[in-house]
Amino acid sequence: MAGEALVFPSLEWFEAVQALANEDPEFRNLGSIDTKMGVKSGSNIFLITFQALKCIEVSAGTDDDLFELDFYLDMPPETWQEMLTNIKENGAADHQHTLNTLDLRLPDGLSSNATGDQFKADMFFRYNESLQQFFNLSAQFDTVFRDEVTSE
Repeated sequence: MAGEALVFPSLEWFEAVQALANEDPEFRNLGSIDTKMGVKSGSNIFLITFQALKCIEVSAGTDDDLFELDFYLDMPPETWQEMLTNIKENGAADHQHTLNTLDLRLPDGLSSNATGDQFKADMFFRYNESLQQFFNLSAQFDTVFRDEVTSE
């Protein structure tokens, strides 16, 4: 993975983070995580399933899939870019760029639940440390952002 740049958001990007998470002792040490979540950046939607100590599936999704998720993280592409750039520069998100801080700072929050199910929505907070580690692992490779890619 070293030396290659992956496009965010893309299935390849999430698959690379999935592979890193599944081999990362720190991710496993944070404990069991059982949730099906989504990531939304503009019109791009990705579905991520965690079970026990692993990320067992990542896939592309649609707006209709959001109703099947426990929660999804929704930020404008420029906010995702700012967070992931910060992670790359620092090896992990600094205090101003954590998922928790972004959830507090964004007008409508970061985490949403399409059905209004508060129990499912609370899973974002229950698994926040594991989710942060998942995204922090992207520091191990270079990320190029979709609007920077001229071939798409």
